[in-house]
Amino acid sequence: MNIAIVTGASSGMGKEFVRQLFWESDNRIGAHYDEIWMIARSEDKLRELKEEVRGSVFWINSKVPTSSGSHYITGLRVLPMDLTRPESLAKLSARLQKEQPVIRMLINCAGMGKNGAFAGQSQEDTHSAITLNCTALSELTNICLPYMLPAASSLPKKHGPRIINIASSAGFLPQPGYAVYAATKSYVISFSRALAVELQGKNIAVTCVCPGPCDTDFIKVSKDDPNATFTGIKSKFVTTTDKLIPASIRASKKCKKMLVYGLGQKALHVMSKILPTSWILFFEKGMY
Repeated sequence: MNIAIVTGASSGMGKEFVRQLFWESDNRIGAHYDEIWMIARSEDKLRELKEEVRGSVFWINSKVPTSSGSHYITGLRVLPMDLTRPESLAKLSARLQKEQPVIRMLINCAGMGKNGAFAGQSQEDTHSAITLNCTALSELTNICLPYMLPAASSLPKKHGPRIINIASSAGFLPQPGYAVYAATKSYVISFSRALAVELQGKNIAVTCVCPGPCDTDFIKVSKDDPNATFTGIKSKFVTTTDKLIPASIRASKKCKKMLVYGLGQKALHVMSKILPTSWILFFEKGMY
């Protein structure tokens, strides 16, 4: 059984990844999936997504040409889990050991961050952000690799397993107001780039995606305000998931190690390399 695993699947980018993989059957990458395993905390939201996707007109056309004909995605598996809890990772590991699937795609999309000065944040929020953004992402990747490596050796490069890690342009530099979040995304970038080099000889491509502001609920959750929106200069660079996610999949197909999405984020990436960090922090302080 070939599967794709998507974390953070109940909303935002993760939700759009599930839609794209199912509706288009991922023929851009050349893999077919018997199932997509959707992981998030909210079982209700995952089941809503399952019904939405399966009930769409794309269900009829959700197939991939293979050597033996057409292949249908036969399942969207709902796995309600809190990845900040070790028992959730242990449960997933046990399920993989029992079913022995071939993981053709792992998308680490789950993440969180809180807005505001670090001194005003709770220990719980700090722990949750570091655990979800760094520890869970790393441990989940470690759990999944044994189910990717055997298949990788028998597949051509363009059809090899893929890992997509969602980072952020916030990871390019320290970011006052999002100190912990930016630091965790720096970790994701560094981890992904090193892992990409380690695995390229094993036929597994790792792509780190670094978007800027996106039309998800991130800003609302980070500010604990259901009406919050991006303001100031950030509002000029907001992208949408229906553009970002297909671009991410295309980058993965091309085995790109890093996708910095959006002109503004590309400019920030270049500036982070050539300008003194103190200069950029001075500018950021004015926006904080």
